[in-house]
Formats: sequence, structure tokens, C-alpha cells
Amino acid sequence: MRHHTAESVPAMNTRPFAAIRPVLLAAILGLSTGLAALPAQARDDHDHERARRALQAGELLPLDEILKRVRKAQPGEVLEVELEREDGRWIYELKLLSRDGATIKLDVDGRDGSVLRTKRR
Repeated sequence: MRHHTAESVPAMNTRPFAAIRPVLLAAILGLSTGLAALPAQARDDHDHERARRALQAGELLPLDEILKRVRKAQPGEVLEVELEREDGRWIYELKLLSRDGATIKLDVDGRDGSVLRTKRR
């Protein structure tokens, strides 16, 4: 065991938390960002559950059925799909890449698969 004399003890940092402060600040910011996301995650889980119940109750067609119907009317590659509840009805919002390279956005009624709106870019 080694004993230190006053001359052999390394000088102590007069600001012991100076090096820790940036790490602590980053941890606090990360935690607050994570906590801010919790209500959105809970909302997403709730929306997912509502959509599942609507599907089981027959109020909503399954996505594969919607895609079959849309592909007949509008061939193309599906880039994005969202399911929204608007004015009391389920709407599938689809983004397609057409064969000619155009982007097409479709709003499709989730109950019967009819195309409500088409927007071509």
C-alpha cells in the first residue's frame, strides 16, 4: 500500500464537475426529449388499437384489399400508406410512384375502398 505525502498528491481540479457538466446536460436533454415523445407514443398505440377494433368490426377493409382495388384503377409502386380518422370515417392515404415516374397521392375510403381524391405531381 502506498501512502501519499502532500508533495506526491496530484493537484485536484478546482472545478470537479466542469468535465461532467456537458455529459450531464446531454443526459438531461435526452431524457426530456424521450419524455416528450411518450404522449405521442401512447397516442399512436391508442390509434393502432382503434384501427384494429374497426377492422375486426368490419368498419374498415384490410390494407391488402385496399391495395388490390387501388392497383386496378391506378397501377404503380406503393411508397407510403397512412390511415387517418377524418370526420368520423377511416381514410387510407396512399402515395404511389406511377410507371411514368409521377407521384400520385390517393385518399381511399377505408370502408368500401372507393377513391375519394387523387392528386398527381
